[in-house]
Amino acid sequence: MGGVLLTATYPRWVVLIEPAEQFESAVRTYAVRTYGCQMNAHDSERLAGLLEDAGYSRAGDDAAKSGEADVVVLNTCAVRENADNRLYGNLGHLASVKARRPGMQIAVGGCLAQKDRDVILAKAPWVDVVFGTHNTHALPALLERSRVQAEAQVEVLEELEVFPSTLPQARESAASAWVSISVGCNNTCTFCIVPALRGKEKDRRPGDVLAEVEALVADGVVEVTLLGQNVNSYGTGVGGFGDALDDAARGRGNSAFADLLRAVGRVEGIERVRFTSPHPAMFTDDVITAMAETPTVMPQLHMPLQSGSDRVLRAMRRSYRSEKFLGILDRVRAAIPDAAISTDIIVGFPGETEEDFAETLRVVEASRFASAFTFQYSQRPGTPAATMPDQLPKAVVQERYERLIALQERISGEEAAFQVGRTVEVLVAEAKGKKDGASQRVSGRARDNRLVHVGLPEGMADTDRPRPGDLVTVQVTQSAPHHLVADVPAGEVLRVRRTRGGDAYDRRQLASCGVPGRSVGLGMPTLRRVPV
Repeated sequence: MGGVLLTATYPRWVVLIEPAEQFESAVRTYAVRTYGCQMNAHDSERLAGLLEDAGYSRAGDDAAKSGEADVVVLNTCAVRENADNRLYGNLGHLASVKARRPGMQIAVGGCLAQKDRDVILAKAPWVDVVFGTHNTHALPALLERSRVQAEAQVEVLEELEVFPSTLPQARESAASAWVSISVGCNNTCTFCIVPALRGKEKDRRPGDVLAEVEALVADGVVEVTLLGQNVNSYGTGVGGFGDALDDAARGRGNSAFADLLRAVGRVEGIERVRFTSPHPAMFTDDVITAMAETPTVMPQLHMPLQSGSDRVLRAMRRSYRSEKFLGILDRVRAAIPDAAISTDIIVGFPGETEEDFAETLRVVEASRFASAFTFQYSQRPGTPAATMPDQLPKAVVQERYERLIALQERISGEEAAFQVGRTVEVLVAEAKGKKDGASQRVSGRARDNRLVHVGLPEGMADTDRPRPGDLVTVQVTQSAPHHLVADVPAGEVLRVRRTRGGDAYDRRQLASCGVPGRSVGLGMPTLRRVPV
């Protein structure tokens, strides 16, 4: 076990004892709700995999949304203030659901649980399990222990115990998958609480990453996204690639991440490779070259700006300046002309002046981002920025935020309009558009990660319809700031390439029809599977 284990049991707020036979006679259902970043989305897939491996069955969509599952897991975020409000609002709703569902359990995990382990039970004593970011693997045992002992279980590790990607996972998509290459962060941005909750950076060995990608491809995955808090610092604390790279690659003196990107892109059967998120201070030209020279690495880059003001960047402890940032974008576009670049921006950092904000607008205009995730600064206890002087009034932050949104909406619309008339390859997703199920269309992502709604030809037979995981080649006919439309004219044939991703989707659909689940036994401290 790594680090310090903080564990406790709490008397139940209300104790409801159910006959043991009830738990042995039916499959227990679960629902996982995710808040926050891609790391949390991947963690939620692991939590789902752990629960299914322990005999639970995923609740239907309606039951999951209403909380009508036997186990509801809230995988939380701690980055912004409204994360707290969302958690306790959801817990308040679940209290009433639990009151009418004897035996229901509620678990809270993720970054907010790591930070506020005891506060959660004080505010919501009907919660059964609180677990941290470093011990997601313990969830099934904690649920079992809480149920049998009729006491809340709080277990938080201060250091990572099991690298998360060694755990089972139940992926949301049959064709696409997250692959963690590292966890934690060594940066000290003054606004960010993540390093305190996720710990120092720990990297996976490249052979383990490649083995996971190969296993995913064998399972039908055609697209992987490499995940890390700072992917381009990958290589700290891991050995060389050994046989994972050829001699030519090793001889170039590339960074470990550039080499990893090439190696993943060479895995037989992989169609698309993405990554997120890099850090501008450590983003090197060899990564750009690897992107340009590896056909399976997609022409898309998410590069967090945070602010266009050098003074604010210094206060944020972001070790780059605006001109360096713009230089990176210039070099990316020179090597990959069709690259779509997105970003993160914080408005209203303590001490931000109107002149500072004008610099942000200038850099955004020059950057021509395809899209941007924009945030109003949120004061987070435990971060240096929380105690800085000159915290800005809410009204000032809101007004600047609205100006930034308006600027980026215009730019996104203009950049999207350039796509009209172009031919794009779209990886079809599962119900990506709100109207997909009720209309003659499918949706998915182009190579540059733009969302594309594809209007299918009238009269297209169901047997010819592209499946999630298949690739279609279409011409863009319309654009909007946040999506493209590709309507296939009547009489034209839709170009569809059937892939192993589509085959995997078909297998998943077949497996979901009439396959009996497994139920949870009463063994302690582990779970046994009881045939139904």
